[in-house]
Amino acid sequence: MAADVDKTPAGEPKDDHDEDRATPSSRRARSRFKQLSSLFLIAAVPLFGFCIKYYQDTQLVKRHEAGLKALGADGLFFFSSLDTDHDLYLSPEEFKPIAEKLTGVAPPPEFEEEIPHDPNGETLTLHAKMQPLLLESMTKSKDGFLGVSHSSLSGLRSWKHPAVPSSTFYASQFKVFLPPSGKSALGDTWWIIPSELNIFTGYLPNNRYHPPTPRGKEVLIHSLLSMFHPRPFVKSRFAPQGAVACIRAASDFYYDIVFRIHAEFQLNDVPGFPFWFTPGQFAGNIILSKDASHVREFHLYVPNDKSLNVDMEWLYGASESSNMEVDIGYLPQMELRAEGPSTPSVIYDEQGNMIDSRGEGGEPIQFVFEEIVWSAELSREEASGHLEVTMYPFKKVPYLPFSEAFSKTPKNGNNKEYEQLEHSPVLALLNQSFISSWSLVKELEDLQGDKKNLDLSKKARLHLEEYTFPVEMMVALPNGTVVHHINANNFLDQTSMKPEEEEGPAISFSAGFEDPSTSTYIRFLQEGLEKARPYLES
Repeated sequence: MAADVDKTPAGEPKDDHDEDRATPSSRRARSRFKQLSSLFLIAAVPLFGFCIKYYQDTQLVKRHEAGLKALGADGLFFFSSLDTDHDLYLSPEEFKPIAEKLTGVAPPPEFEEEIPHDPNGETLTLHAKMQPLLLESMTKSKDGFLGVSHSSLSGLRSWKHPAVPSSTFYASQFKVFLPPSGKSALGDTWWIIPSELNIFTGYLPNNRYHPPTPRGKEVLIHSLLSMFHPRPFVKSRFAPQGAVACIRAASDFYYDIVFRIHAEFQLNDVPGFPFWFTPGQFAGNIILSKDASHVREFHLYVPNDKSLNVDMEWLYGASESSNMEVDIGYLPQMELRAEGPSTPSVIYDEQGNMIDSRGEGGEPIQFVFEEIVWSAELSREEASGHLEVTMYPFKKVPYLPFSEAFSKTPKNGNNKEYEQLEHSPVLALLNQSFISSWSLVKELEDLQGDKKNLDLSKKARLHLEEYTFPVEMMVALPNGTVVHHINANNFLDQTSMKPEEEEGPAISFSAGFEDPSTSTYIRFLQEGLEKARPYLES
């Protein structure tokens, strides 16, 4: 008559076989309890995450309202232009531009440490070709360069050939073109040489002859441009400056990377006065292995598909305040191209013995390279478009040919396609109220002379009547009437003035934009809308 009595002392765990003696109903109950507990945990996790997100969003809204109350709309715009991560707090890194402006002391720039090149690595040879600028394409040539001193153009007239017709580089030097971490997707852009111009720096001085010593990634770009002329400036005086790149195609082992560089040359040296030669851009592409040990192709060039592709500015004195002349012209050719794929500088046989790179008879050994099969790729035009938008963010708004612009109407600012533009007031304004277009004078002259399209001919004539060399920005009505315009020289005079040269407070922002060009441009657009209002309301 022994009963099943639990002999386990209090506080000690029961033996595992006790679980086996549990009744079926109790086991089912525990199983259901576990299932319900798991479901509760699964449901609680997203709910908890939602609560955290809701709390963070609520705090952000409160900080935004507090900032608006404390700073006002203009002040909050200014604050937001510094708040790069949009958390409504300024970190020391975000505050750095203000500190540099107020103290006048900038910390030395940080450059990536230059990687030593493997002397046994692959090398490639680049060849430089150029045809000098066509002097007859310059506007000043129409009156025989009347009033232009011969010494001013001496550097331009004497520049007939590349300074270095060919040069050899290590393949590993081109590692500067590889994408940084997190930028390996097609169409992603990154800065090889970032711009240093902002609201505080304004512009770089005109009265310079010799470029600063290049550092980090600037070294290779400087070396490449030095093949054309001994005085390249890898950072142009005016924005957008620097170099930007984008992956056009990718395979398991290779990238095809397109790039765009904004740089310029100083053609004169003392005792002459500075003469700046600024191509519209240096475009190009490079196909290289993902470890930069091999370069398959390299091409850098100044695009020559437009009737004008170079800006020129020269001073009539050595000081920054000296009078300056400007002109534009056409450069038929300026390019660097690799002679062929990079090849090993040292060759070993199967036993590891070094062998002569020249075979029998003194002829160089011929290398055979595998064909690259791209697993994903963009068109060259699409990739170049990504670079252009990175350099000119306002081009997120499409720019149409003159012949198409007057048949379009502005899109609604709430259109989903343009929601990403709303963080930038200038882009939002362009999208909501304008159709954007640009044209060369030659194109307008051709349209003006078109007797088959009298309406478009009239609109072209109205624009030409308001045009002044070299560039004119205009606001026009749908019928072609120009209601507001500003010459590029006047625009630059307003935007290139450094803050300390302006009257009033040392730090002054009209609407908190990132640079003087943007704030001046949006003021121009707003003035155009005001001047157009009477016509549109009548």
